[in-house]
Amino acid sequence: MTQDELKQAVARAAIDYVVDGEIIGVGTGSTANFFIDELAKIKDRIKGTVASSEATAARLRGHGIPVFDLNEVTSMAVYIDGADEITASGAMIKGGGAALTREKIVASVAKQFVCIADGSKLVETLGKFPLPVEVIPMARAAVMRKLAELGGQPRLRTRAGSDEAFITDNGGEIIDVVGLSIADPVAMEERINQIVGVIAVGLFAKAGANVCLLGTSEGVKTLTF
Repeated sequence: MTQDELKQAVARAAIDYVVDGEIIGVGTGSTANFFIDELAKIKDRIKGTVASSEATAARLRGHGIPVFDLNEVTSMAVYIDGADEITASGAMIKGGGAALTREKIVASVAKQFVCIADGSKLVETLGKFPLPVEVIPMARAAVMRKLAELGGQPRLRTRAGSDEAFITDNGGEIIDVVGLSIADPVAMEERINQIVGVIAVGLFAKAGANVCLLGTSEGVKTLTF
């Protein structure tokens, strides 16, 4: 199976976690996009969604799926999103799509976090995928110095084909930290969160996934944490 076929398989499997009549949190990225396309087939069964990015909101609305502002929502049954890396304990690196802050916020409101990923995302130790950190623009250089002290090489994410900083939906910038081996994701998340100027770090370890639907050549495997 191709990587896209694996993503489609886990997206279809995630529909089983959609709660009828409820609001569903929806993540950002290529795997989440496959889930949105599947969700469109049952859109009349749900009350609506909360999107973790403007891109996700646009795709949902394009399918005629209602999108609520999180401030209008008091509870969510489930949040469904992909991951750039995930361990056997449910800790994740997320933020390749630059939506890490909103993903963390939306996930924090949901009763359950279901991660959908192809098998290549399952790793023993986080860090081969560059760790995204969203920062206040004026703090970029100061934060990069602090991140370098952790042993990685911080790099400013730029717009495609440009030297200009990539700007998130929140007006922040993204620093990608290369070369980390994150043996203790919870401790690393706490340490980076304490750096002044950091908006959010793409480590989802203190509050990781509850379930991971992992696409493999043998079918979709369900991991629970």
